Amino acid sequence: MSKEITADQTARYQHALATDPTAKVLERAVSHQGILATSADYASEADMTPVFSIDLDTGKVANQKQSGRCWMFAALNTMRHHLADLFNLSDFELSQNYTNFWDKFEKANYFYENVLATADQPTSSRKVAFLMTTPQQDGGQWDMLCAIIEKYGIVPKSVMPETYNSSKSSELNSTLNLKLRKDAIILRQLVADHASDDDIAAAKDKMLGEVYRLLSFSLGEPVSEFDFEYRDDDKNYHIDKGLTPKTFFDKYVGWDLSDYVSIINAPTDDKPYNHTYTVEMLGNVVSGRQVKHLNVSMKDFKDLAIKQLQAGQSVWFGCDVGQSSERQKGIMDTKYYDKDALFNIDFSTTKAERLDYGESLMTHAMVLTGVDLVDGQPTKWKVENSWGEKVGTKGYFVMSDAWMDEYCYQVVVNKQFLPDDLKTIQANEKPTVLAPWDPMGALA
Repeated sequence: MSKEITADQTARYQHALATDPTAKVLERAVSHQGILATSADYASEADMTPVFSIDLDTGKVANQKQSGRCWMFAALNTMRHHLADLFNLSDFELSQNYTNFWDKFEKANYFYENVLATADQPTSSRKVAFLMTTPQQDGGQWDMLCAIIEKYGIVPKSVMPETYNSSKSSELNSTLNLKLRKDAIILRQLVADHASDDDIAAAKDKMLGEVYRLLSFSLGEPVSEFDFEYRDDDKNYHIDKGLTPKTFFDKYVGWDLSDYVSIINAPTDDKPYNHTYTVEMLGNVVSGRQVKHLNVSMKDFKDLAIKQLQAGQSVWFGCDVGQSSERQKGIMDTKYYDKDALFNIDFSTTKAERLDYGESLMTHAMVLTGVDLVDGQPTKWKVENSWGEKVGTKGYFVMSDAWMDEYCYQVVVNKQFLPDDLKTIQANEKPTVLAPWDPMGALA
């Protein structure tokens, strides 16, 4: 039975504040300075000095600007680090706009296929509502970028630079989603009218042609062949003619992307450790690489990241960046804000509880480029962000090990670093399919 708030209750709450000698002081501080500034514990800054026992030199940070392409920037940065070492090119970026174009084009087709697959369900069904809430967006996951590269390759940023709409994506996203929802109405009606497969395919083909035109006007049309002209760090001139995006990837990055696997830490009851998982309706390239996660303990999670850093290779990772994070100073530390002490309220929850109750999920992807090991144990991590050089230490952040425990959910590592038992599970186990809205399906 529902119960209203009574006058007696309110009177008791008011009396408790009136008899608390600190209440008015705290009220003035919080109301004028805000919750975060008032609860900040600046002693955390001393612990988060940017000095690391393992510290990879990865050059200048990139800037995703007003777009949600962190996952793409982070993944291309790991490849850029490798390319820079091989070809003596420290001040160099791969084109995030090129992969962005093909990602959005493929996401449109992926959306159309999901619309057709659920066309027999009412618009009130949870799956259809989930699809229509955000037909496509800037975000993604590691496996989704691999699917794009495996199909379309990559190019230098000089070949396909940023545009207004890639750097400030809200107008493009709202326009493209308007079109996709309109197209969903048409496709669902065709199915309801028992249209032939050929008629549905023709309608979808017309829609994709319009998406291609929309993206070409907004982002520029992707190149199919180009010359790569550059000077290396020693000022030596180079030109490589007649490259395609796929031959460029093969020659200048040369990774077998199947070697790189997604490792997650999701300590919820529905996801036992040492098993693999995928997420329904999560992806971009139809018939392309499937999203596949191997869930492990936090100890294994961190050990794998450390092994890759020790081998001299940076690590893509996904986290909930807004939690206990000071953006301007570039500090992510569970001790930075003490809201419990400020309000005398216990806000504590476990990592599993935050996932189960919607308090946390993966919101951002960055790159681990260092770690501070003391007596063999990590104490803090060096993080390359993609928010430009005006935040953190020239764009680099410091993350406490405790923060990693609580708010990091995914790393991507070369499978050579997996112990044999986990390597076998990752390679051979058919993944459990999670619901489309599972937090492990969040797009960074």
